[in-house]
Amino acid sequence: MFKVIALAVAIAATTSIAGAQVASTVSKSTVKTGTIKTGTVARRHRTAKKEESQAALQKEAKIPEATARATALAQIPNGTVKSSELERENGKLLYSVDITVPGKSGIEEVNVNAIDGTVIAREHEGAKAEKKEAVQEAKEKKSK
Repeated sequence: MFKVIALAVAIAATTSIAGAQVASTVSKSTVKTGTIKTGTVARRHRTAKKEESQAALQKEAKIPEATARATALAQIPNGTVKSSELERENGKLLYSVDITVPGKSGIEEVNVNAIDGTVIAREHEGAKAEKKEAVQEAKEKKSK
């Protein structure tokens, strides 16, 4: 008999605690997210990370841009470097080298690791994809 009563009390306590947690979760979800109130002034919480400057990226890079260009050109015979930039993609510091090839439309993009100089990726971008990327980069520069 005592075991049954103890079990009933344990179940009741568990459900009341779970109910309290659900109630607090619901009340938390109704609070505006992203706003921090300090005193009487409300300010927006910034979620975006600051863009890293080129100088900061260059300090972190272990190989020079000229070496990355040479490594990329070795991957594409008869190619000519159109442009290159140091950037961080998916957490990796890399040089993105765009190479044009005579007789071929679009560009070859070769990504070279800026730390150890290895080739990370190589892909062909058609004219449409290249134009779309150029428009996106122009928007990013304009927003800075």
